Amino acid sequence: MQQVVQEIGEQHLLDGVCGKLSGWVSRVTSQTEVRNALSGTWLGHPLHPVLTDLPIGAWVMASVVDVAGGRAGARTARRLVGVGLLAAVPTALSGASDWSSSYGAARRIGFVHAVANATASTLQAASWLARRRGRRGTGVALSALGVGCTLGSAYLGGHLSFVLGVGVNRTAFQEPVTEWTEVAPLSAVSDDSPLRVTAGGVPVLLVRHKGELCALSATCPHAGGPLDEGKLAEPGCIRCPWHGSTFRLTDGAVVRGPAAVAAPRWDVRVDDGRVFVRSARAAG
Repeated sequence: MQQVVQEIGEQHLLDGVCGKLSGWVSRVTSQTEVRNALSGTWLGHPLHPVLTDLPIGAWVMASVVDVAGGRAGARTARRLVGVGLLAAVPTALSGASDWSSSYGAARRIGFVHAVANATASTLQAASWLARRRGRRGTGVALSALGVGCTLGSAYLGGHLSFVLGVGVNRTAFQEPVTEWTEVAPLSAVSDDSPLRVTAGGVPVLLVRHKGELCALSATCPHAGGPLDEGKLAEPGCIRCPWHGSTFRLTDGAVVRGPAAVAAPRWDVRVDDGRVFVRSARAAG
């Protein structure tokens, strides 16, 4: 199975359609409020994995009721199929938003993942209609096919998350630097000009904004982009050059997705014209 997934990831013929669809999704979700809502910025981690449990659970339980409940459970099974269809809408929207920021093998596999989900939803919609018209046998068969597509798609989703690391916080395994570490002379830090330094092997972004020295991890939590190469954005934020995730300089909070996790903040002090930093979480 892994070999099949790897081959999907190498299908460069998909790049054309993926590029066009990705651009369209990016334009539709360009508003900050829309992007933050779909990315899970308000939740503290990606929204899509949370929502996937709803349609999958509803459709699997519909098939369980079909088998265990027989005709007596026909109405319950149809309602479960309907619940799954309703839940599939926000699930697909959040997934499309996340996918639009992917690239390479992840984008190609994500595209096939989406096609499989769309196929599953179509089969479940047809099942709901068949059940409503009294064709229970046809509805049961269509639901079973839909669940099969959903499980195949779920495998691809697992590969994206746990093998390729899509949606994983890229700063999660940075070791905290507990000691004050000298990183640069104060004269090297210019106003509103990000400077990349290193503390304990961890890349750190230093910037002076409105007279205040701020430091964040230089790795964007979303996809590992170099925050030090980004541009400052008002009010007092840094924007990642890769996908536009925007973080507040003073505390690393996410102001705009697709990032859903804050950029780690560093404590800063100046001693005799030298700048020292340490991980904020190590301050206690």
